[in-house]
Amino acid sequence: MPKPHLQNHLKEIRSRQNITQEALAEAVGVTRQTIISVEQNRYSPSLTMALLIAKELHSHVEDLFELNVAPVSPRDRNNGNK
Repeated sequence: MPKPHLQNHLKEIRSRQNITQEALAEAVGVTRQTIISVEQNRYSPSLTMALLIAKELHSHVEDLFELNVAPVSPRDRNNGNK
């Protein structure tokens, strides 16, 4: 089965609206470091956080986040069956 990966466009959309990471973090109720981690794809936000971010940026969640499904290599597939 393919591995899902959440990709986001948060930084581009936030920057276009001239909103700082700190301002977005404060509005959503998280730290600036959390926003940085989401933007760098090191952290996948909860559904609640994703909805709050979308609301603050006047965007749809689907415009901010997309699910990419990468194919699994035969090697990984075999390791999963052990």
